[in-house]
Amino acid sequence: MSHYAIVLTGSKQHWVEQESVIQVEKLEGTSSDKTVELNQVLFLRNGETVQVGNPVVKGAKVICEYLGEVKAPKVVTVKYRRRKASRNKKGHRQPYTQLRVKEIVG
Repeated sequence: MSHYAIVLTGSKQHWVEQESVIQVEKLEGTSSDKTVELNQVLFLRNGETVQVGNPVVKGAKVICEYLGEVKAPKVVTVKYRRRKASRNKKGHRQPYTQLRVKEIVG
């Protein structure tokens, strides 16, 4: 656990280390590419060396392998009004892109 990074993608921060699998907000245009580069590295630790970005670490990137698209479990919302016979039921499944971290370049 001496080599890890914190990256920003989809307005969310993800703690990653080599060979870890992460689910990020759906990335557009990644279906044909097999590698994805995440350039917004906020924090990088390589052994005893620590780099904190202001706001990002210059020259740092995380190279990932594209594993495919997955969906989160269904979230069901129900709206019910008493005595009016008015009922509304909706479902939603958030799409995610699944990535495997291959290399952390700092």
